Amino acid sequence: MENLIVEAEKYVTSYLNDNLDTPFVYHNLAHTQRVVAKTKELIEDSTLAKDEEHHLLLAAWFHDTGFTKTIDGHEKESVKIASEFLKSKNASDDQIKRISEIILATEMGYEPKNKLEGLIRDADCAHISSKKYDDYTSLLRKEWELTKSKKVSKFEWLQENIDFLTNHTFHTDIATKKWQKRKGKNLASLLQNQNKIKANTEKLKHKKAELQFKKHKLDLPDRGIETMFRVALRNHITLSDIADTKANILLSVNAIIISLVLSNLVSKLDNPSNSYLIWPTVIFALFTVASIVLSVIATRPNVTSGKFTKEDVANKKVNLLFFGNFHKMKLDEFEWAMQEMMQDKDYLYGSLTKDLYFLGLVLNRKYSLLRLTYTVFAIGIIISVIAFGIAFQFSGVEANVTDIVERVTSKI
Repeated sequence: MENLIVEAEKYVTSYLNDNLDTPFVYHNLAHTQRVVAKTKELIEDSTLAKDEEHHLLLAAWFHDTGFTKTIDGHEKESVKIASEFLKSKNASDDQIKRISEIILATEMGYEPKNKLEGLIRDADCAHISSKKYDDYTSLLRKEWELTKSKKVSKFEWLQENIDFLTNHTFHTDIATKKWQKRKGKNLASLLQNQNKIKANTEKLKHKKAELQFKKHKLDLPDRGIETMFRVALRNHITLSDIADTKANILLSVNAIIISLVLSNLVSKLDNPSNSYLIWPTVIFALFTVASIVLSVIATRPNVTSGKFTKEDVANKKVNLLFFGNFHKMKLDEFEWAMQEMMQDKDYLYGSLTKDLYFLGLVLNRKYSLLRLTYTVFAIGIIISVIAFGIAFQFSGVEANVTDIVERVTSKI
């Protein structure tokens, strides 16, 4: 019989590895091995006959093999698999019958009729007294989701486990003595977790109610006012982007011009014959530099203090919608100030209005500087072209005068 148990272990191990679907993350080979180990543990403290021990261990190895065929009524399938194996090993009909009865005793809700049936049921439920109880039940919950498409919330799962442990009783004195204490600790842990979830749920409900009250108290604006602020702020931001783009274009053009002037004209000014180009080049360079400086000023950001006081919030003097007023503040201080603002309708509307107003001031400054920059650039181009024209004309007259003087001198 000892050899039969060894062969049964090899057979069940191979059978489950080859035939059990992967979604069975709890009722798998590891579970069967745990049940066998717990069965041996109970046998050590019992006074069973040798043949009873062997029957119990064989039943423990085969009790969940039926999961390879079906979930509901898997115990009967386990009996069929065990019977086929035992017949192939020339086991007697009486042995097969006794082992089959022990396997069928693992069915949920079954009341054991003898000690062997009680022992197998206790061994099958030994996980409820394990320190890894939470891990095992998590695997079982996942198995339900994968095999039964049964989604259970965390609170419902806790309640189900609490009900199971509360109504469960061990069927043998040996199991009660060994595992009842740890089972009680696991039940207490489940109750604590349930109380925590209840407390957190109550906090969330209270918080939602508080937010709903604040929202009602705030009397939020209707859609027309919201649309007005949204469109106005979006238009201001779009105009600011356009201004920055225009300034960057002008800055790039002038940078290219000044680089060409430095590389082509300035290098020729050291020649006395090109002295007529000095003043036009200087004029051209000055206007180009002036355009660059004005473009930089138009896009140059202003740096603010980035801090405010509680008095500023209380007196509604600070606009919390502009980052420059809070970028140096601590997060908790800023969150407090925002809560204060959101609870005050006038303060909120006032902040939105101020944000719109100061964006308008920034746009006025940018477009004024941009207009001045384009004017300077246009005037500079015109004056530079005139200056170069006059310089070229005077250089031609000077050349003619020099030629006449040379001719007169040669005749004399």
